[in-house]
Amino acid sequence: MTTDTGRPTAPPAIAPDTKDWTWVLERPCPECGYRAVAVDRGRIGAALRADADGWLPVLARPDAGRRPAATTWSPLEYACHVRDAHVLFGERVVRMLTEDDPHFDNWDQDEAALRGGYARQDPAVVGRQLVEAAAAVAVLYDAVPEESWQRPGRRSNGSRFTIETLARYHLHDAVHHTHDVG
Repeated sequence: MTTDTGRPTAPPAIAPDTKDWTWVLERPCPECGYRAVAVDRGRIGAALRADADGWLPVLARPDAGRRPAATTWSPLEYACHVRDAHVLFGERVVRMLTEDDPHFDNWDQDEAALRGGYARQDPAVVGRQLVEAAAAVAVLYDAVPEESWQRPGRRSNGSRFTIETLARYHLHDAVHHTHDVG
């Protein structure tokens, strides 16, 4: 978006998503169809890699930076979010593997979008970064020792995860946003 002078402006604010999405660990997501219990934890890394590859054609579209509605992220903004979520989940997995029951600070995805200028990023660069971030976190999931899948961690709101439930929750985030832009 630009002003009358041609200068870029920030996109309109989007109402923050305040939903606690942890329920997707217990029942299917009615929007995207994801079923956490149906996912073999040994395939989570492969699923994240496959999902990331699906973003490249989305980001190659000429309208990748265009919002379908003023209150809905563009495919580019969603891709930036997914990229950053892969990095965040990777950091959390490392902490769960190396610390006893770590407590995770809140991640405000809407603030991250504004601070990171998601709407102004280059779709081709974001695509490469998203694939790289997915591959890096996939390697972590692929290497989780059998005895470590139940190691715990807690979100700032008190939600408790194991590495296994965090991985399933993480995969839903990626799959759901692919559905959003599909």
